[in-house]
Amino acid sequence: MHKFFRALLLVLMPLYPAQAQEPAPLATERPAPQIVLLTFAPGPVYWQRFGHNALLVRDIANGEDRVYNYGIFDFHQKNFFLNFARGHMQYRLAVEPLADTLAQYQYEGRWVQAQELNLDAAQSRELAAFLEWNARPENADYHYDYFLSNCSTRVRDAIDRVTGGQLRRQLAGQPTAVSYRFEATRLISPVQPLFLGMDAVVGARGDGPIDRWQQSFVPMVLMESVRSARLTAADGSSRPMMRGEARVLAGGLDEPQRPPSLRAPMALLGLGLAAVLLLLARFRAAAAARWSLAGLALTLNLVAGLGGLVLLAIWFLTDHWVMWENRNLLLFSPLCLLLLPAWARQFRAAAVAGAGARGISLLVGAGSVLALLILLLPGAQQNLHWIALWLPVHAAQAWILRRR
Repeated sequence: MHKFFRALLLVLMPLYPAQAQEPAPLATERPAPQIVLLTFAPGPVYWQRFGHNALLVRDIANGEDRVYNYGIFDFHQKNFFLNFARGHMQYRLAVEPLADTLAQYQYEGRWVQAQELNLDAAQSRELAAFLEWNARPENADYHYDYFLSNCSTRVRDAIDRVTGGQLRRQLAGQPTAVSYRFEATRLISPVQPLFLGMDAVVGARGDGPIDRWQQSFVPMVLMESVRSARLTAADGSSRPMMRGEARVLAGGLDEPQRPPSLRAPMALLGLGLAAVLLLLARFRAAAAARWSLAGLALTLNLVAGLGGLVLLAIWFLTDHWVMWENRNLLLFSPLCLLLLPAWARQFRAAAVAGAGARGISLLVGAGSVLALLILLLPGAQQNLHWIALWLPVHAAQAWILRRR
């Protein structure tokens, strides 16, 4: 296996001529290292769906290579899942040989793209020294934020650091047609339950337009950005940021280009559920219809109510800022839990909802209408599909419980 990777590197070396645009180093001067951005394809496991990247530092003098990987986490870390839920994730920078990295991604069947950065000798040495410092045990841990501080933003920031902010100046302010929600949901969309859950919990803060710099939290976007970026030397001359690139490993999954549209299926589901509720209520004199009505209504209100409690907990008890102030709280309303006793009584033929239950059902329905009206305001949350699901359901429930 190691012989295979050595041969592979020998094939790639012509694409990465060491210091091709600089004077030959003095005999007593150690050659500057090569710096290569490695980008890894999305994988089949849910946490691999977002892609990954790392920086490779190759010592020209002795052929030693070191891959600096900012994406290391440990399921066995104390309180791992609690910290994950609260947004207190600790990731770390780890170092491993290139052969081990490629072997892992070959085993997972994921493509690897290598892009040599066109840094000068001083920038290459500075970046290598920074990564070595950052990988020390006392410096390796960092607070993880998927959108603001992840494997890709750490790599991006390290490159920007040694180029004097040139990468940021080119990407910041460069408009895109996407948002944090768009990027996160499109990448996780092949895992449908997680796709729906993520879309439900991301609030209005995830729907604002982002620029190219912000979008580079996605490794594949950073890969594309490096292809078009340029570096300006002290004498004013300009050169591409990327010296050359090659596909080191083939295979892997392609990333979805956009998240699937949910408006039509959600609207059909919402209208269908509302129609079933009204139809069962129409024939509630029959025991089968009455029991089906109560069971379906209890299920729907339990889902909506517990969902609302989750959204409230995320807002007030976690650091997941992109999920705060979620307007889906008007749809996944905790008030639905107060309707459970009223619907449980509907198993009985002569049951009639009390004034309190009727009032709560009207409030829940009014919340759905308010969520629709809020879409007319600037900075609205992109949740029309969730409104299309819950507005007919809540309206049907309010209509059924109105019976005195």
